[in-house]
Amino acid sequence: MPFVTKLTLESGDHQRLEDVVTTIKETAARKGVELKGPHPHPPEDKRVPQCKRLVDDGDRFQPWTYTVYTRTIEIVGHDEFARSVAERDFPDGVHVSAEIEQRRQMN
Repeated sequence: MPFVTKLTLESGDHQRLEDVVTTIKETAARKGVELKGPHPHPPEDKRVPQCKRLVDDGDRFQPWTYTVYTRTIEIVGHDEFARSVAERDFPDGVHVSAEIEQRRQMN
């Protein structure tokens, strides 16, 4: 029963995210690692309210808006490679989360 490591990478910097994903894909290809993805998700626009004072008295600036880009990658088996990817130092602005699942084979 192989383990599948699902990495979710998020960033507000589209190019930086693509560079990180490309590096992971190229490294996996060189090592013969089975990789599914990257699967792009639709960009998500965020809005953050900005108060003019420390005390929120309703007086506000225009909301700060930004876009978050997301990619998911699944690494099937190859636990050492998955661990090395999840533990690497990613550039500022790239957030990575990992989920590990054990999948049963269908007979």
